[in-house]
Amino acid sequence: MLFTRRISLAMMLVLVTMFPLMASAQTRMIYLTRHAEKASANGDPALTAEGVARAQGIAELLMQAKITHIFSTNYVRTKQTAQPLSSALALPVQSYDPGKQAQFAKLLLAQTGNTLVVGHSNTIPDLIRLLGGDPGPDIADTEFKRLYQLAVGTDGSVTTTLLTSLP
Repeated sequence: MLFTRRISLAMMLVLVTMFPLMASAQTRMIYLTRHAEKASANGDPALTAEGVARAQGIAELLMQAKITHIFSTNYVRTKQTAQPLSSALALPVQSYDPGKQAQFAKLLLAQTGNTLVVGHSNTIPDLIRLLGGDPGPDIADTEFKRLYQLAVGTDGSVTTTLLTSLP
């Protein structure tokens, strides 16, 4: 099981690091994910042990992706999902308002550098659409593994790649 996880992680690292090299030098990447597994459906819960492991897996996956910005909604579970990458890269986690998706999408498209955005199952798909990407089917309440990679070209084109985060 551990061997399989390491092989899968290694393959994902190759995809994440090679894709920017294959794209033009001006292509920017925006990575979007839902928060990892939460401890409760009530209130503002922290992550479960599996959620903490998934957050660490996301950090390991994106360590070589040249992330320069990290955004999270202002909830414990989203901030905890972003924290391992934030700590590893010494980058602050910036808060965004999921109720102002259109404004946030404009900000993301205007930025330079690669970005990680951590949100929720009911906000990430809409944000992907606003950015010009394709989120695919709805994210179920029990699904936490989707990690989207949006390649934003200098011409405004957006290519969506669906990756998988590992616990």
